[in-house]
Amino acid sequence: MSTDLLDRGRLEDETEEMRLKREKNLEGTPPPEFFKLRAPLLAEGRSDQKITSTDTMQVRLKVYASGGENALHNHTDQDHFHLVLQGRGTFFGPRGEEREVGQYEGVMLPKGCFYRFLSSGDEPLVLLRVGCKVPGEKNRLNVYGDPLPANSAENGKIAPVLKEGAFWGAAE
Repeated sequence: MSTDLLDRGRLEDETEEMRLKREKNLEGTPPPEFFKLRAPLLAEGRSDQKITSTDTMQVRLKVYASGGENALHNHTDQDHFHLVLQGRGTFFGPRGEEREVGQYEGVMLPKGCFYRFLSSGDEPLVLLRVGCKVPGEKNRLNVYGDPLPANSAENGKIAPVLKEGAFWGAAE
């Protein structure tokens, strides 16, 4: 059975029973969502844009001109990873763990894992962040168990200043 014909609903030897079963199975299912990774480059600060999401998964593109997420924190409701697309980042754990990662390298952060990171290269750090929800209350906590908002001064928030006309990623 040729799937390219089936994908287009034109399978020659498909019976009426098969067609009805296929249509019933497809009824109400979501379509694929297409996206591009594209973000403005920054002269200062950091940006964070949601690229796409579902009820259980979120894809974000993060750009850091300098700095990073400077306070140790965890996420109690998700496993996630950061993948370096440009630049270099140094990730830190609560027990002296430290690793610099470059382009196409990353770090997996299971639910509850404490970490922080800094842009440590000569060019802006561009990260792909993918997170998947796991059972639990939604919290982003510091090492003392107190809430730590992502956009707080304590977490190193610096307002973004765009580099005029400079972008990373796909064409418009």
